[in-house]
Amino acid sequence: MAPAGGAGGAAAAAKRVPMYRLFAFADRRDAALMAVSAAAAMANGVAMPFLAFLVGDLVDAFGPAHRADLVHAVSKVAVRFVYLALASGVAGFLQVSCWMVTGERQAARIRGLYLETILRQDISFFDVETSTGEVIERMSSDTVLIQDAIGEKVGKFLQLVSTFLGGFIIAFTRGWLLSLVMLSSIPPVVAAAAVMSLVLSKLSNRSQMAYAEAGKVVEQTIGSIRTVISFTGESRAISEYKEHLKISYKSAVHQGFAGGLGVGSLLLIVFCSYGLAVWYGAKLIIEKGYTGGYIINVLMAIMTGAMALGQSSPCLTAFASGQIAAHKMFATIYRKPEIDASDKSGLILENFVGNVELKDVHFSYPARPEQLIFNGFSITIPTGMTVALVGESGSGKSTVIGLVERFYDPQSGEVLLDGVNLKQLNLSWVRQKIGLVSQEPILFTTTIRENIEYGKKGATEEEIRISTVLANAAKFIDKLPNGLDTMVGEHGTQLSGGQKQRIAIARAILKNPSILLLDEATSALDAESERVVQDALNNIMVNRTTIVVAHRLSTVKNADTISVLHRGQLVEQGPHVELIKDPDGAYSQLLRLQEVNTKREGSHGDDSSRLQSASDTANSASQHSSIKPSFGRSMSRYSPQGGRRRNSQTFSLHEHETKGVDDAKSGKNVIRRLLYLHKPEIPILLLGCTAAAANGAILPVFGMLLSSAINTFYEPPQQLRKDSVFWAEMYVILGVISIFVIPLQYALFNMAGGKLIERIRAVSFSRVVYQEIGWFDDPLNSSAAIGSRLSGDAASVKSIAGDVLSLIVQSISTAVVGIVIAMISNWKLACIVLCFLPCVIAQSYAQTRLMRGFGADAKEMYEQASTIATDAIGNIRTVASFCAEEKIIESYRKKCEGPVRQGVRQGAISGVGYGFSFALLFCFYAISFYVGACFVHNGTAEVGQVFRVFFALTMMAVGVSQSSSLARDFAKVQNAAASIFKIIDRKSKIDASHEVGTTLEAVEGNIELQHVSFKYPARTDVQIFRDLCLRIPSGKTVALVGESGSGKSTVIALIERFYDPDSGGIFLDGVDLKTLKLTWLRQQIGLVGQEPVLFNDTIRANIAYGKMEQVSEDEIVAVAKAANADRFISTLPNGYDTSVGERGVQLSGGQKQRIAIARAILKNPKLLLLDEATSALDAESERMVQEALDRVTVGRTTVVVAHRLSTITAADKIAVVKNGVVAEEGQHEQLLRLPGGAYASLVALQSSSS
Repeated sequence: MAPAGGAGGAAAAAKRVPMYRLFAFADRRDAALMAVSAAAAMANGVAMPFLAFLVGDLVDAFGPAHRADLVHAVSKVAVRFVYLALASGVAGFLQVSCWMVTGERQAARIRGLYLETILRQDISFFDVETSTGEVIERMSSDTVLIQDAIGEKVGKFLQLVSTFLGGFIIAFTRGWLLSLVMLSSIPPVVAAAAVMSLVLSKLSNRSQMAYAEAGKVVEQTIGSIRTVISFTGESRAISEYKEHLKISYKSAVHQGFAGGLGVGSLLLIVFCSYGLAVWYGAKLIIEKGYTGGYIINVLMAIMTGAMALGQSSPCLTAFASGQIAAHKMFATIYRKPEIDASDKSGLILENFVGNVELKDVHFSYPARPEQLIFNGFSITIPTGMTVALVGESGSGKSTVIGLVERFYDPQSGEVLLDGVNLKQLNLSWVRQKIGLVSQEPILFTTTIRENIEYGKKGATEEEIRISTVLANAAKFIDKLPNGLDTMVGEHGTQLSGGQKQRIAIARAILKNPSILLLDEATSALDAESERVVQDALNNIMVNRTTIVVAHRLSTVKNADTISVLHRGQLVEQGPHVELIKDPDGAYSQLLRLQEVNTKREGSHGDDSSRLQSASDTANSASQHSSIKPSFGRSMSRYSPQGGRRRNSQTFSLHEHETKGVDDAKSGKNVIRRLLYLHKPEIPILLLGCTAAAANGAILPVFGMLLSSAINTFYEPPQQLRKDSVFWAEMYVILGVISIFVIPLQYALFNMAGGKLIERIRAVSFSRVVYQEIGWFDDPLNSSAAIGSRLSGDAASVKSIAGDVLSLIVQSISTAVVGIVIAMISNWKLACIVLCFLPCVIAQSYAQTRLMRGFGADAKEMYEQASTIATDAIGNIRTVASFCAEEKIIESYRKKCEGPVRQGVRQGAISGVGYGFSFALLFCFYAISFYVGACFVHNGTAEVGQVFRVFFALTMMAVGVSQSSSLARDFAKVQNAAASIFKIIDRKSKIDASHEVGTTLEAVEGNIELQHVSFKYPARTDVQIFRDLCLRIPSGKTVALVGESGSGKSTVIALIERFYDPDSGGIFLDGVDLKTLKLTWLRQQIGLVGQEPVLFNDTIRANIAYGKMEQVSEDEIVAVAKAANADRFISTLPNGYDTSVGERGVQLSGGQKQRIAIARAILKNPKLLLLDEATSALDAESERMVQEALDRVTVGRTTVVVAHRLSTITAADKIAVVKNGVVAEEGQHEQLLRLPGGAYASLVALQSSSS
């Protein structure tokens, strides 16, 4: 299940676009917003150096020369603080709000353009260059990184640049000599910031790639959960997921250490620079006549400018991440596809009649260019005629349809419509003229109505109704509680195969096409439905050019022309009656093969060794009473009229979880449980807490040193010379402590937090894969939703349990040390300043909030829109065929409107808060120094005490607020933790992870369903079975037949224990399935489904998936031969190492099915469940695979679900499922003799249709 393409992704990830190109999609309004906010950011940036200027004036105002009029002198400076507050408040508002609004607008535009471009691409792009998982990851994660790089971070960077320039201008104006000396600190600050940014960017990219790979595992596993569960592949999925998490953990530890080392280095440089400034400043005061105010002014201005460069690191990291993320996205957006459906150029034929011709076509698939499919292939399909394409699986039949739809262009030769090359025609117009019904019906995760509406934009209710009637879908739709508004589930899983196919046919009928392409369009239907649908198709085929791809030759006898393909060549052509005249012809041979299959199957019914015992025969032909009809398998949860029902159903599905969720949402309980999960890391956390406490003391101590240095500047020269050296040394010591303590803190807590997130994700995923299938039937538990929870929620939980614990300790240490220093200095003044301290906390909170990004929640807000994109990209051929690109984009943009509006509103609110916080900060400075001046004037405090109290508490507030801002979303994190614990706490109703249960030493294989009643958990108002009884004897083959949606596949699901019956029991050798060990039970069962599910891996890996133990090459080849797959695999250039592509798109339907059969055979099961296992195969392949299945069914209990009754005439018992019960059971000949019997009616229907 390992996804391919990781290395390529790594190479591409190293590339980045230039910064200016990130704004390539800005419109005029965005340009105006950016201009205003850039000016505001630069104005706001100048405020901090100007603050340093005012602080210098304050220092001089407190000096001995102004002692007499101290209060007046300080008041004058304080008034200027108020003016600065007003200007900075307005500038801060414009800076944040405008950048956030334009960032949101541009990111939304990029998302839309990316999806629009993706949907424009030719199919080969999806075959070779990308996958659904990659596209969704880029739309959800990479656009957040781009938005971060073009939003408020740009404003912050401009502000910091402005602060840097303003600081140096003011410093040089006030004292150029000291400024020159302090310039020596700038290169190291810039170098440290640049190196940190580069290293963190690389580590972040590595971590993102590992999480993306883990996300692919989740998407593949949950998207194919029935296959995973039936092959007990849960543990393998979990192991693979954990491997990717280990890589992410290592990156997290490295990131922590690198980030800590970077921050520690910056602080070391900064503190050493302060030491240099204090020492050299004292020298200038003594020798050059500088004042203390000038020294502080220069020192603060220079260091404010230098710190601004240091603080730019998160911005530079965001820019780098955005540029890397944009490279692949923008390359895709600018990519010009060779086949562009959105291109409006090209001819539109006024009198289009529908002649189709392929002339001398040479073609190979882009994913396998060395394997030639067509080599000079030619065929003509005249207007209004029906041409059937027959031949062995993989002969090129579906390729013809792909070329006519212009999914691909031939390497040479031409595809012509009415004599005009397809390349010259308007592609959108061409596809609107073509109706396609594929072998595997593709439905979108929406309602039945919306799925049908893809056939025609703006279709009326009447048109939809008529199309459903013609497709024989109206009957089962009407029986659904919500009718057309019933949700079909992810990949249509809430409907049976036949129901899905009928909706697909209704969609094609609604399109009213000139050319009809039918790729085994009726293969999934029961006899009655097939007859009615075939009649409907026959009606709409009149006067339409029709190409029919068929394996069952009985369905194409009435075609005007039958074309036989063999290895990419047209070997025979003509009507049925002509072709059968040549007994040695290719068509006749195919026909004989198919007839032999049917006769061989029928002849087995006369074999006495296959008859049941006398006691079985006595009951075998019993006819059961009918019960009220059961309905289909459709969900009714999301109709507008069913809102009340929806709520009650969702509650009932999860009602046993409610208590656990309520507990999880308790804040104390969340913290307690997270700390418990952290238990293995207690030694690491204790060391980390010690480092965090030491780090917390750094800022208050720095404030104390700064105030002491200011006081020193007003001492006598001799004392000044001595004390300046001492305080300079103290700054250096503080810097050295920083470079040891901070990397240790960051590394230890990232180590602990990384382990926690690895543990939480692994445990959560483990719980998810072991949930019962009914849980996955809920759209809230789709692969996209679960992937989002495992990534987003787990990351949020890491922040509270890893980072926040560190920050809490750091904040407590900062607060305690700061308050102690202030109280020792002057407790009265400290108490008054503490009253105003919230202003500083608010401002620093807003600053740090801005650095982290206000748009961090965007990924969650776009989850619903991502579901639409996932659907569209995963079903790109259907989207292209029905020209649904505009509809998809319109739906996507509609889903994005809410989040965009919310983002714009959030920008305005954040701007107000940010601007107001700056105004509060400067007002706090004014009030604090005014109060300090009054204290000094009254003799209640000394000047040194005023500065010590002020700087100690201010630095304390900055430290506390920066820490608290990282824990700002406590409620959000609680919800994330509750969501995670909801998954962890949920007890699966059918849990394969439990080792409890018995195992049988010798499995005979007797299966019995006794008085089974059943409703699907997601649709409790629809009764599927009512008192169903069925006995499947050991070693016998029992076939289940009946109308589509009658519950045949439900029997298989119950035997596999995907679900448990509501009442009654299912027994294996007389033992209730519920008492058996579940993994052991599923290892005894081999399942081949109607729609083969392959993983995005090699053919070898897909076959080997059938066995838990190590598989040898000989075993793989042997089962491939048994399933008639070895021959076509061997012709592939890479043989068994050929990648099958996402969901097996690189293989034909028959090839996929044969690999699925090989996988099941490898399991060597005691019980074999075949759900239309050979429906996708051509006559020859079917014969050989059927022989293989006949061999492996010997001595095995086999349950066969079949629509084609010819495939099950040899069964030991045939059970007709109707109206929720087994209406008839017996052998083929016995059931035919029942007058007016249900089975006889089905046989008669199928005979007449063929």
